[in-house]
Amino acid sequence: MTKIAVILAGCGRMDGSEIQESVMTLLSIKQNNAGYQCFSLDMAQEHVTNHLTGERMPNEQRNMLVESARIARGDVKPLEELNVADFDALIIPGGNGVAYNLFDLAIKGKDYTVHPLVKEKCLEFSKNNKPVGFICIAPAMIPGIYGRGIELTIGNDISTSMLLTNLGAKCVNCFVDEIHVDRRHKIVTTPAYMLDKDIGAVYLGIRRLVDRIMVLING
Repeated sequence: MTKIAVILAGCGRMDGSEIQESVMTLLSIKQNNAGYQCFSLDMAQEHVTNHLTGERMPNEQRNMLVESARIARGDVKPLEELNVADFDALIIPGGNGVAYNLFDLAIKGKDYTVHPLVKEKCLEFSKNNKPVGFICIAPAMIPGIYGRGIELTIGNDISTSMLLTNLGAKCVNCFVDEIHVDRRHKIVTTPAYMLDKDIGAVYLGIRRLVDRIMVLING
């Protein structure tokens, strides 16, 4: 059975992985008759947010691996245990927390860096000619992983596109239910909640991303 690794960054769009994007990714994988395994960093989130009020909770601290278990129903492993040889592809859902925890775009802007272990795993998949999918804000980490010249989409956000273009990315505008494929590098991206709040349209984009990942695996 085809098996896809999924990297999460906690639970909740403001301080971790976007829950709906993550669940739709896992569902889309199963709808393709494939399996998945979730992974996360075993370390504290950069911050904790009250998702009801939008306020930060400075006195709380949560672990990404523990919080990701909420989405994965307990079946999540430390990212160190991800053996690329055991998987056919990698997908990273989005969420504002991803831009704090997996890379630090939300803190440092254009001077961001990607967490070394996340970067290492992404590069391993690509070096082994295995496709990688990035959802929502996650495509913004692509220049920090692969360098210049990768095609991607984050929808049509002008400021983010300019930032990524200046870092060497080739940004392509897409609607929320569309994907963009960098065929040379086997990298697939979709805007998801970067662009629209309609859950149905977001699902279509994520489903199409997973469908294309499957085509790249089998092609």
